[in-house]
Amino acid sequence: MNIGILCYPTYGGSGVVATELGKSLATKGHTVHFITYAMPLRLEKFQDNIFFHEVEVPHYPLFDFQSYDIALAGKIVDVARFARLDVVHAHYAIPHSISAYLANNAVHNVSKRFKVVTTLHGTDITLVGVERNLKPLVRLSIEQSHAVTAVSEYLRNQTYENLSINTPIDVIPNFIDPTIYSKVPCEKVKRIFGTDCKNVLIHVSNFRPVKRVLDTIHILNKVRETLDTQLILVGDGPDRTNAERLTRELGLEENVLFLGKQSALPELLSSARVFLLPSGEESFGLSALEAMSCEIPVVGSNIGGISEVVTHGRNGFLAPMGDIDAMAQYVLRLLQDEALYNTFSQNARQDSIERFHIDSVVTMYEDLYNRVVEQQ
Repeated sequence: MNIGILCYPTYGGSGVVATELGKSLATKGHTVHFITYAMPLRLEKFQDNIFFHEVEVPHYPLFDFQSYDIALAGKIVDVARFARLDVVHAHYAIPHSISAYLANNAVHNVSKRFKVVTTLHGTDITLVGVERNLKPLVRLSIEQSHAVTAVSEYLRNQTYENLSINTPIDVIPNFIDPTIYSKVPCEKVKRIFGTDCKNVLIHVSNFRPVKRVLDTIHILNKVRETLDTQLILVGDGPDRTNAERLTRELGLEENVLFLGKQSALPELLSSARVFLLPSGEESFGLSALEAMSCEIPVVGSNIGGISEVVTHGRNGFLAPMGDIDAMAQYVLRLLQDEALYNTFSQNARQDSIERFHIDSVVTMYEDLYNRVVEQQ
């Protein structure tokens, strides 16, 4: 099957999922065409059956603001004509799904029309989807798709509630490759950070306000009242400056390590004992799943789709959003009870493999593609 994939080529969860999905589909014999404005970060090596098409946005003096969605639609038309695409899989409703819709209408009577599959990842519904001026376009892109998926039950319910639509939505969760995300020795981390990897907390995100990165520092500060502990912060974004300032105000400069964006996540996750996810909104929680696959229990907020990944009292603990004291107490329970920690650690690995293994999830997408291609 010839499959086009539209995604953001960045560190965000949707881009990671889309890229890993494409790579897995290619290993199974499908021809995959990534169509986006830059090479996806996870396409670091050459692989058979994968092609990349860069979207170049033309600059016209008449336009004060250049239109990526129109340029993307034009590139989809070009690829569809020559690659005979069967399916275009759009990750995010805006701009990707609406661009696919425009492109599919543009190739009518010119080339073979393709089927559009739209995957909703979160902010396209919880943020863009409630924007008054964009809401009709989000609804249109979903209603005109041949199939729609959401990464969690929570997100599916939010879509129905926010958009008042009747379009069927399949829940296909994010996934993990346990051969990549697994516990590895943290000797390098010991040398770099001067830690024995005993009481290390870790957080990975894009440092947007919704991720509540500052809460991780407050949790650390609370835990350190009882136990000597360090915090590794991986990522970058608008709240990094505030996080660094708070670290200095609390006198934690020697205990908080800001690493910026990193690609060696299995090694870094393996250096920690607990993963912190105190988000204010989370449609799934891919970073938590990656930590669980590396045998790291999670302490986070009981909001959104996190509870569909983290099972409270089995592979992690969940507390009300913003409840620093409760999260700190949960961290201490894990760090101070070795038997409990080992049970949670084993459960985290087992649950991630049994429920979110890449092979089973990719098969779900293949079945979906076959279903829409067979539709008249």
